[in-house]
Amino acid sequence: MAAKTAITPTRAQDYPEWYQQVIAEAGMAENSSVRGCMVIKPWGYALWENMQRVLDRMFKDTGHQNAYFPLFIPMSYLEKEAKHVEGFAKECAVVTHHRLEPDGEGGLRPAGPLEEPLIVRPTSETIIGATYAKWVRSYRDLPILINQWANVVRWEMRTRLFLRTAEFLWQEGHTVHATADEAMAETRQMLDVYATFAEEYMAMPVVKGEKTPGERFPGAVMTLSIEAMMQDGKALQAGTSHFLGQNFSRAQEIKFQDQNGEVAYAWTTSWGVSTRLIGALIMTHSDDDGLVLPPKLAPTHAVILPIYRDESQRAEVLAYCEALKADLKKQMYDDGAVRVDIDDRDLRGGEKKWYHVKRGVPLRIEVGPKDIANNSVFVGRRDTNESQGIGRDDLVAKIVGLLDEIQTNLFNRALALRTSRTQEIANEAEFRKYFAGNPGFAICWFSSEEEVQPLLDELKVTIRCMPIESAGGEGVCFLTGKPTSQRAIFAKAY
Repeated sequence: MAAKTAITPTRAQDYPEWYQQVIAEAGMAENSSVRGCMVIKPWGYALWENMQRVLDRMFKDTGHQNAYFPLFIPMSYLEKEAKHVEGFAKECAVVTHHRLEPDGEGGLRPAGPLEEPLIVRPTSETIIGATYAKWVRSYRDLPILINQWANVVRWEMRTRLFLRTAEFLWQEGHTVHATADEAMAETRQMLDVYATFAEEYMAMPVVKGEKTPGERFPGAVMTLSIEAMMQDGKALQAGTSHFLGQNFSRAQEIKFQDQNGEVAYAWTTSWGVSTRLIGALIMTHSDDDGLVLPPKLAPTHAVILPIYRDESQRAEVLAYCEALKADLKKQMYDDGAVRVDIDDRDLRGGEKKWYHVKRGVPLRIEVGPKDIANNSVFVGRRDTNESQGIGRDDLVAKIVGLLDEIQTNLFNRALALRTSRTQEIANEAEFRKYFAGNPGFAICWFSSEEEVQPLLDELKVTIRCMPIESAGGEGVCFLTGKPTSQRAIFAKAY
C-alpha cells in the first residue's frame, strides 16, 4: 500500500498538477479574475521579498543604484529597434484610449483615443534608452549603472502560476558604458551575481552559458543565461544577462563625446530575473508533502508548536515557548536574526504540523509539559522529514548550524539529481532514444542551430545554452557528423 502524502497527485502521478497543488496548499498564490494574472498571497510574497532583499544588496554591492521608469512606452520607441519589436510584438498589451464614458445602455465604452498607442512595458530597454539619451553627453557621464524593481506585462496565452503569467514581478538592470569591453565585463559580472544567488541562496545548482542566436534576447548581440534542472528533468531558464552592443544606443541616440573629443555611440547591457524564480525553487526542492524551502530564503526558519491539554498547561507551555523564541531570535543566521514564530491557533496538533510541512518551514519545534520537565524539545526537519528530541539549550546553540546543514543538503540533493540525469550524446539515434524516455540534460556537439532545429522541433527539445565552463575544444556534430567547436546543453524546458 502506497504511503499517504499531503499533496495529491504526487510528482510521479502528474507533475504539472502536483506543482499547482503545492502552491495552493502552501497558500502562495492563486489565479485572479483577470485571465492569466495571479494574486501573490502573503507567504508567497514574503518569499519574493526575501529574494528581492538579497538580490538588491548584491546589486548595490556591485555599484548599481535603483530608479523607476514609466509603465507605458510610446509605440514609436519600439519601432526604432526592429528586432526588439519583432520579438515582443505578439506579447504586447496596447493602450489606445485615455478615458471611459457611458455607452447609453448602462455600461461603459472607451473614449478619448490617444494620438499614439502606448505599450504596457514588456521590458524597458526602449523607454530607458530614450531617458539615457538625455543624460549622456560626455564620457564623464559614464558608466550608468541602474536597476529597477517593477512589473511587466507579456500577453501569454498559456499561463502557469509563477512560471508564466501575463503580469509578473521582476527586476531589470540597464547599464551604459563607454567601451565594448566594459559592457561585456558588466554582462558577465551580472550573470555571476545571478549564479551566486541561485546556488548560495536558492540552493539550486545552475549552468552558466551563452544562448545561441535563435535563443537570444530580441535585439541583443549576446545573451548569457543560467539554466537549472527541475525534478522532472526539464530545464528552466532562471536568469539572463544581455550584451546589447550599440543596437539600442543607435536606435535611441545614446551618444557621448569621448576623451578624444569624438562623438561615439555608447555600449549598453540589460539583465533580469523575475518571480519565475519562485517556480524554480518549488520545482527544485519540494516533495509529495508540499513546499520545501531553503533556510536562507524561508520567511520563517522555525515554528514552535505548543502542546497542552488545558488552560493550566497552556500558560506554562506558552511561557516556555516565548522564552525559547526569544533565545532563538538572539542567534544570527545569514544576514539577520533567526526568524521564529509560535503557532498557538486553536487547531489539533496534527493539523498545525501539516500546515507548516506544506508551507516548507525548515524546522518545526514541538513543546509539551513532558518536554518542559526534561528541558528539551522535539524537532522536525522539513528537508529529510526526520524528527528527534534535543535539549533546549542544545537547540539554541546548534540552530544556526542546523539551518546551514539543511541549506547544504538541499543544494547537494539537487546537484546529485542533475548529475544523474545529465548525459553525453554522440549521435542522432542516441539523441532520439534519450528524449523518448525520461530525459534530463543532453550534452552534444552540434554544427549549427539551423541544421539541428528541425529535429529539435520534432522532439520538442531546445538548446538551453553553450556552457561557459566547458567552452573550447572540437568535436563532431551529433546529427550531421561535421566537425565543430560548438557544444551545448539540450533539454525539454519550461
